[in-house]
Amino acid sequence: MRVSVIGAGLGGVCLAQGLRGAGIGVDVYERDAAITARFQGYRLVLNPTGFEALHGCLPERWHPLLDAIVDDTTVERLILDPRLNKIGELGPPRSGLVVDRHVLRHLLLTGLDVHTGAGLTGYDVLNDGANGEAPRVQAHFAQGESATADLLVGADGVNSAVRTVLTPRTLPTDTGVRFVIGRTPLTEQFQGLSRAWGAKIAGDGVSLLLGAMHFRIPPKQAAAELAPEVTLPDTGDYVRWAMILPANGSLGEQTPQEAVLSRIEGWHPDLRALIEQADPDNSTLLSIRVVEPRDRWAPGPVTLLGDAIHATSPTGGNGANTALRDADVLRRSLIQTDGGGRGLLDAVGDYERQMLEYGAEAVRQSLEALPAYVGKP
Repeated sequence: MRVSVIGAGLGGVCLAQGLRGAGIGVDVYERDAAITARFQGYRLVLNPTGFEALHGCLPERWHPLLDAIVDDTTVERLILDPRLNKIGELGPPRSGLVVDRHVLRHLLLTGLDVHTGAGLTGYDVLNDGANGEAPRVQAHFAQGESATADLLVGADGVNSAVRTVLTPRTLPTDTGVRFVIGRTPLTEQFQGLSRAWGAKIAGDGVSLLLGAMHFRIPPKQAAAELAPEVTLPDTGDYVRWAMILPANGSLGEQTPQEAVLSRIEGWHPDLRALIEQADPDNSTLLSIRVVEPRDRWAPGPVTLLGDAIHATSPTGGNGANTALRDADVLRRSLIQTDGGGRGLLDAVGDYERQMLEYGAEAVRQSLEALPAYVGKP
């Protein structure tokens, strides 16, 4: 069996690692010119399902390294005013494992065949399974290259080129919510903000969300000690911050840092210092768009994974976890197929039935959580 994965985000490379470990041939195609062409991600919280999926897809020898680069967290989920006084609660305390997306992605990329500069332009199903032949699929790329596989997996994000062909009526929806996100090294000065980890700091029409990324062992050191064949970024502890802007907000001529600082006049001095000392290369304006699974497409050798089919609002905390779950569920189904236990289309169909159900629920939950984080005028 040969699988083509379109997109080198977390879900796609997690699937590729799981297939590689099972002896299934897999190639990853990424439209970016290089793996490090753009910064991809901050701290994220892994729930038990996401962490179990990672364990299932990664080689067992890397499990100690994975355990070393995550950290336990428990936050109170308070609502604070701009001077950091408690004025309410978002909900009960929440616990989980935190990991840096950038570091995790480098672990998941280790040893994979990744073709960069490979933007998908379309694909063709080469036969319909007539005469007892299994259908195959040929992907076409912008540089004129093509690749043929038994299965094509669209893991290419909210703007998925695969989804556009497979289910063109499934479109992203813009929630109208915009946010600026960035990170600042976690120095001793900012340790005093720990009460605000996981909190919503409510200002005039905006809200600021903070989260700390601590490493049990620095990732580069952990890899050198526990898995020398893996190279991880030299990333230190930091604070991830995100400011939710008024509906359809924009930065105008301001940089992301300037936009946040202009909206926090009179706030606690440590909050202003946090933004002033942020890494300017890793802050940006993002929109919250979702993709809600709708009509089931015709069975075939093409499927979707992650944000390509169920993009969630980040306020739900379940986007990456759901993509990792996709990777593990599809991996398990394809291993059964490769062992001769069932047909490929049956295996993919079983994955899709499960994924569409829990994926739709993940989107619903994330949208239900969004209003609590949006600032009140």
